[in-house]
Amino acid sequence: MSSTAPQTTETTSRSSAGQQEDGLRQHSEGIVARTIEQQTAKLPSDVFLWAAVGSIGVSALLQLKGRQKESLFVGQWVSPLLLFGVYNKIVKVAGSDRSS
Repeated sequence: MSSTAPQTTETTSRSSAGQQEDGLRQHSEGIVARTIEQQTAKLPSDVFLWAAVGSIGVSALLQLKGRQKESLFVGQWVSPLLLFGVYNKIVKVAGSDRSS
């Protein structure tokens, strides 16, 4: 019995891997996502990093000037800019619908 258990597990993992590959083939990106990925891949990833750092600096300057609401508004741009940078990097490395 113990000799059949690993075979069953191995067979199950092979079939689930095949199902995952079939699922990846069936689901592809739409034209809008593909177009966005093509355009964002043209930008260097540094652009988003420097934009986030600039946002931090502008937010700090606004805070020093006593413009707290504007400072908080600009300071909230940091996270989305960094996320855009991560998305940009993923698109460049993995791309849209890459099979290999």
